[in-house]
Amino acid sequence: MARMIRPLANLYEQLRRLPGIGSKTAMRLAYHIIDMPAEDVRQLAAALHGAKESIHYCRCCYNLTDGDLCEICSDSSRDRFTICVVEQPQDIAAMERSRGYRGLYHVLHGVLSPLDGIGPENLRIRELFQRLQRESISEIIIATNSDVEGEATAAYLAQLLKPVGIRVSRIAHGLPVGGDLEYADEVTLSRALENRREM
Repeated sequence: MARMIRPLANLYEQLRRLPGIGSKTAMRLAYHIIDMPAEDVRQLAAALHGAKESIHYCRCCYNLTDGDLCEICSDSSRDRFTICVVEQPQDIAAMERSRGYRGLYHVLHGVLSPLDGIGPENLRIRELFQRLQRESISEIIIATNSDVEGEATAAYLAQLLKPVGIRVSRIAHGLPVGGDLEYADEVTLSRALENRREM
C-alpha cells in the first residue's frame, strides 16, 4: 500500500482526533476536503477559526456564547427560580428541544470520574454554589446522564445541596441507561422532566 503524502497525512491525523471520527471517516473527510473548491476550504477554515476565537463560556451558567451572557441567561421571560444542571453545553440544546423546561441552566463541563482523574475541583460546582448565594433559587434539577459517572455526580451534588435548603430533583429515567441527553428525542426528554423526583 502506498504511503500518504505528508499534507494529506497531516489532515487525516487532525480529523481522526475529533470525537466520533474513526479512521475510515477521517480518510473520507480528508479526500473530500482535498476535492472541495479552494474557496469552500477557505470558508471552512475561516468558520473553524472564527468559532474558536469568538465563542467562550457564559459568565453565569457556563453555556457557550459569543456575548457576555448566553441567550438563555439574558432572556427575562425564563423562570429565574429553577436551575437545571447539565454535563455539557450540548445537553442544553437537547433540553431546549423538549420545550418542557423554561428555567435556567448550569453547565458542569464534565462528570466525576476518579479513574480519569476528574474530581469535584475539575467541574463547575463551586460556581454553582456562588450562583446560589447571588440568586433566589428554589429548585435545582440534576440532569446528568444516566450512566455510572452521571449517577455518581448527581448523588454527590444532591448530598452537597441538601443542607442549603433548596429542593433538589433528578430527571426521571425515561432516558436509557448509558444514554446521552444529546441523542434523546423530545418526547423522552419531556417525560423525563415531568417525572423528575426529589433526591
